Amino acid sequence: MISGAVKSDEARIRLKVRGQRGREQEIDAVIDSGYTGALTLPSALIATLGLRWQSGDSATLADGSTCVFQVYLGKLVWDGKVRTVLVAEVDVDPLIGMRLLRGHELKMQIRARGKVTIKRLSSK
Repeated sequence: MISGAVKSDEARIRLKVRGQRGREQEIDAVIDSGYTGALTLPSALIATLGLRWQSGDSATLADGSTCVFQVYLGKLVWDGKVRTVLVAEVDVDPLIGMRLLRGHELKMQIRARGKVTIKRLSSK
């Protein structure tokens, strides 16, 4: 199970992200149910971790505008296991998207310091 808290009206969890040559960084990430990808990280952190470039991509934002960004290959510790994910380069607070949450149950207490829990769904 992954735990976090609601801070400033955002559900946040702490994750350990891994890059090349054993580089690691703990991050505070916002859960974004409107983001269909796995994870976003700012460019400075991608450079620090030495993530490997994968491709370019684009997305349509909620306001209808199009955003072009770079995609990198990264690893993170998710629910006690190392998982390889595609990381979108976006210079905002790190975001956790629906692709990373797939196969899990997300519960949030929407109040100051409310609990956030992410639990793996049974494979029935």
